[in-house]
Amino acid sequence: MKIICVGLNYASHAEEIGMTREKDPVVFMKPDTALLRGNMPFFIPDWAGQFDYEAELVLRISRLGRHVETRFAHRYYDAIGLGIDFTARDLQAKLAAAGQPWEICKSFDYSAAISDFIPVSEFPDVSNIDFSLSLNGELRQHGNSADMINSFDEIVAYVSRFFSLRIGDLIFTGTPPGVGPVKIGDNIVGKIGERTMLDLRVK
Repeated sequence: MKIICVGLNYASHAEEIGMTREKDPVVFMKPDTALLRGNMPFFIPDWAGQFDYEAELVLRISRLGRHVETRFAHRYYDAIGLGIDFTARDLQAKLAAAGQPWEICKSFDYSAAISDFIPVSEFPDVSNIDFSLSLNGELRQHGNSADMINSFDEIVAYVSRFFSLRIGDLIFTGTPPGVGPVKIGDNIVGKIGERTMLDLRVK
């Protein structure tokens, strides 16, 4: 199982962190050791100064695929969940400025919190899914899949050109604006619509 992530998929988020992107999706990966399941706490590592939350809709791949055409891509995922891509922001900025890879800022252990999944059949329209993240009861992020630069199907088609899709793979589809740092004692609640998907503490 692998975790494929798409960065800068909301134009307003790219603007808020001072980054730009080309037409094609920005893709990076996390290992399975990055998964944080079951609302377990996120423990802040000691090797960077700022760790940010990034709430994202997550696709669960349900069939094998390679070089999938966009028009058939909807057949390759069967459920949607909510994830948090925890990011060592200060270290990422330093490495990016030096033109160095920044996997350690995105792919470290327990950097990918993940909820349970909702079957695609329960969504009236996957191109119109509301989701949100609140920090200590205050709404910080609100997004909708309609605002993505690349749709679910476009993402699936694109990444399948480079990586064979396998059953159980996860695709984080990007975060809306409002990202920010966490500190010890914080409570993070993530929702799809009005349904609470994540409720975890920062330690």
